[in-house]
Amino acid sequence: MLGKPVAESTALCVPTARWGYPTDRPLSARDYVSGRAWGGMTALGWKSLGILELTALPTIGAETWVPWVRDADVLLVAGGEATYLWHWMRESGLADLLPSLTDMVWVGVSAGSMVMTPRIGKAFVEWPFARDDRTLGVVDFSIFPHLDVLPENTLAEAERWAADIGGPAYALDDHSAIRVTDGTVEIISEGQWTHLSP
Repeated sequence: MLGKPVAESTALCVPTARWGYPTDRPLSARDYVSGRAWGGMTALGWKSLGILELTALPTIGAETWVPWVRDADVLLVAGGEATYLWHWMRESGLADLLPSLTDMVWVGVSAGSMVMTPRIGKAFVEWPFARDDRTLGVVDFSIFPHLDVLPENTLAEAERWAADIGGPAYALDDHSAIRVTDGTVEIISEGQWTHLSP
């Protein structure tokens, strides 16, 4: 999707969602940034790799950080709490900038992908200040992550969750991903996934 090798590509790592998850500790953000967790995306040998912490952006001004984002080839967005990530995408201004980033590749893990959907479902709202389960709605489907990876993320639970979502959804394990290019949805998987009808 980058159109060039990783070694020639610039990336920004967004660990923000880690801070909104109530059971996370600073160690989990470090593991994501250092490439020790979430498949080592930050350790792939990027030409350059920076950190874009959304909670800091309102204090440094758009004239500083917007060029950083525009110059990057990819945003690597960590998992954690999707409504917290959505909040800080709006507060920082990144959500407003997204539509103009037509050549940007967004690589989200767990909540980093879920934030792009219209809703995450009440079961995944862990941030106590979330108003509801709405997120960005960049894509028109929702995501049930970590299928059969976490004990509570069973297919039966995914089906109950999908009934509440009321729209198209996918349940994916940690060996599956969804690629959306110009509105075309493609499942890439070496594991287990399923399309859940509303």
